[in-house]
Amino acid sequence: MSEAATRPNAHATALLASLDPLLREWLPRQRWFAGKGRPISGFEPVAVTELLPRGSTAGLLHLLLRVHQPLGSVRDPLPEGSSAEGPGDCYQLLIGVRRALPPQLAATFIGHVTEGPLAGQTVYEALHDPRLAALLLERLRMPGRHGPLRFERDMGVEIPSGLAPRPLRAEQSNSSVIYGDTFILKLYRRIVPGSNPDLELPLHLARQGCARVPAPAAWFFADLGTGTGTGTGTGPGTADEECGLGVLQPFLAAADDGWELALRMLAKGESFTGEARAIGRATAEVHAALAAALPTVTLGRAQVEQLADAMAERLAAAAQAVPALRPYAPGLLTAYEALADLGGEGQSWTAQRVHGDLHLGQCMRSPDGNWSLIDFEGEPARPLAERRLPQPVVRDVAGMLRSFDYAACSAEPWAPDWAAECRAAFCVGYADVSGRDPRTDPVLLRAHETDKAVYEVLYEARHRPGWLQVPLAAARRLAGTGPADDAL
Repeated sequence: MSEAATRPNAHATALLASLDPLLREWLPRQRWFAGKGRPISGFEPVAVTELLPRGSTAGLLHLLLRVHQPLGSVRDPLPEGSSAEGPGDCYQLLIGVRRALPPQLAATFIGHVTEGPLAGQTVYEALHDPRLAALLLERLRMPGRHGPLRFERDMGVEIPSGLAPRPLRAEQSNSSVIYGDTFILKLYRRIVPGSNPDLELPLHLARQGCARVPAPAAWFFADLGTGTGTGTGTGPGTADEECGLGVLQPFLAAADDGWELALRMLAKGESFTGEARAIGRATAEVHAALAAALPTVTLGRAQVEQLADAMAERLAAAAQAVPALRPYAPGLLTAYEALADLGGEGQSWTAQRVHGDLHLGQCMRSPDGNWSLIDFEGEPARPLAERRLPQPVVRDVAGMLRSFDYAACSAEPWAPDWAAECRAAFCVGYADVSGRDPRTDPVLLRAHETDKAVYEVLYEARHRPGWLQVPLAAARRLAGTGPADDAL
């Protein structure tokens, strides 16, 4: 390990102190920062690594940084009796260091450092610097350790050097860099201990020979708990923890995004049912490969009742936060009660690893018409342990059915018949491969679709109020109080 790879805690603390005022201003402006609306009360270094020591041009700092904030906000007040501050979320930062920024990097500016180890330097977002982004690819091409960071790759995949990098701007919870239209590197921003399913599941699928998911070419972790500036609390920094930091996969350069393709075809008045059926087949193939690669479990009475209770709790919390949902809550609750009743009567279901956040935007169609599934991270707001639990496959089915509704709502006027046809075609395609149409298990499907719609109501009320009527329309339909389009 080079001396520049990992610094003593005292150095890391001093370096972070010099960055503190700059990061307090910069972090809340980043789309991937989850703590918006709450003040930052402090930072704690988890790991500090100099991937490129400062020299005549640019240096590259890799930071794993715990951000302390008061819990709760105006929109999400603290529950009575709760602690005012939690252990803090951990974020991955890649910081470039230069004496002065060239004009082409002006938009990446974080600030000028006035004191500490970086005094006199300018710091900036490194992913937009071609030289530093290229350095990151080189680290992935050459497996090994660099301080607490561990780089690995599939040696059977050729990763050429010199691929020109360009950041992908349309990101939210993560950041991505495209290299030469050949590979895409996804960097996780909010870091938690344990295997990230966005790497874990594609690796298992690749070993199963599943061609529906781009196989990881390289990836990297942080090995913590080794004296590298570990922190306290439940996030990264506890002893002997491994945290996934990023994965390099083939970039589907010529592929159509399923969401954009659906909107284009809808705008032209063209049927999407053929594509919906093909997506259903692709989804079933991925589910079959996951079931072959990883253990499945049986959900018996206790597990089904626990599942229904959790759904009911989420409904109660959403209805409390969103008054517009309250008229439909009693009808929606019957979906969960029906599920619990079946479990009580001895009905059981198989659960397995699933995608976890499946929608049209996670599906890509190649020029030859084949569909791929991407982004297996699951819903980032949910705890990692929950995202890695086996689930009934209808969870993914419900997510896709809801996605067709969202696409249909983009039309003027709304196109409920288009959505219904796509939903049916998807289920038929799923049955083509699995041998079982998800609609033949209506109680389980309705419960999961209801749970997804309730999640959407809460999300839209908090983040995109203009879209709130879309999940409310689904809530009206699922509650049995009228056709969905009446709510629009």
